Amino acid sequence: MSANKVLELLGSEGEALLKHECQTISKDLLHLPGGDFVSRSFGPTNRNPQVLRSLEAIYNHGRLAGTGYVSILPVDQGIEHSAGASFAPNPIYFDPENIVKLAIDGGCNAVASTFGVLASCSRKYAHKIPFIVKLNHNEMLSYPNTFNQIEFGSVEEAWNLGATAVGATIYFGSEGSERQIIEIAQAFERAHELGMGTILWCYLRNSDFKKDGVDYHTATDISSQATHLGVTIQADIIKQKLPELNGGYPAINFGKTHDKVYSDLTTDNPIDLCRYMVANCYMGRNGLINSGGASTGSGATDLASAIKTAVINKRAGGHGLISGRKAFQKDMNVGIELLNAIQDVYLDESISIA
Repeated sequence: MSANKVLELLGSEGEALLKHECQTISKDLLHLPGGDFVSRSFGPTNRNPQVLRSLEAIYNHGRLAGTGYVSILPVDQGIEHSAGASFAPNPIYFDPENIVKLAIDGGCNAVASTFGVLASCSRKYAHKIPFIVKLNHNEMLSYPNTFNQIEFGSVEEAWNLGATAVGATIYFGSEGSERQIIEIAQAFERAHELGMGTILWCYLRNSDFKKDGVDYHTATDISSQATHLGVTIQADIIKQKLPELNGGYPAINFGKTHDKVYSDLTTDNPIDLCRYMVANCYMGRNGLINSGGASTGSGATDLASAIKTAVINKRAGGHGLISGRKAFQKDMNVGIELLNAIQDVYLDESISIA
């Protein structure tokens, strides 16, 4: 995708996003993506050689191989939302093999999905593309629905089916968050012992995070604290929703923050909001990947939204996108084109760190 096409898709925000210079947290303070990122950032850590090999396998696969950026296809919505809600727009994805094929043909670094999806075709594909097994899910069949991540299998079983890494979600702020933190910290410790990488979906879930009609679940001050907790339990890569606003702590009137978070370290610019999130990932020592978000059903709208998210993430110092529904809820060829378009943003050297 050409730079002109990116500018066209960004519309009226294009010039501001592509030319923004970050005056909050300098890029010189960040550990930036690059071909040597795994060795440079994780080499000095407690990760054993098998973990380094697994992380290299992810960072060196697909169209973004060797760049320090990642494009991951996540398909766990069959449990998180329901198979019908997720796959009715394109029923071929009821068949797990097509999920893996989309990731391969789409040039992704890895495919992230459930135990069942990846186990069903592990002997055919686990050596052809890195598998990321999602350990836990929010099971949505119980009524009334609750927000409660529970484990669906063991770290050992993920290793047995050939996983390169494991993934998990913690609903920070929820009633079950303390249990989830303990469970996933222990699971990540075991995954590292077995030589697998770890990826954490850091989501906020609390009805009180909505105040006076404003939803602060994507406020960078509190969602970035979730990412900071994520790297604390040694997630190698953090997956988080793109921050859209600020001021969660003072609006909800809880926790602790500092005036300089709002006066010096952030602005209203979306790149600066995301830069603060990168800073909370140990200044970029652990890669931040942002969510591609839900599909609107419109190919053009989804493409524009995905490109905007990719530009913000890259210019902030992030490591890529994890985009699912925008890709698999369409014809496979259209999904491949969308994944490739996202990857093109990270391959375009003219789109640089702000």
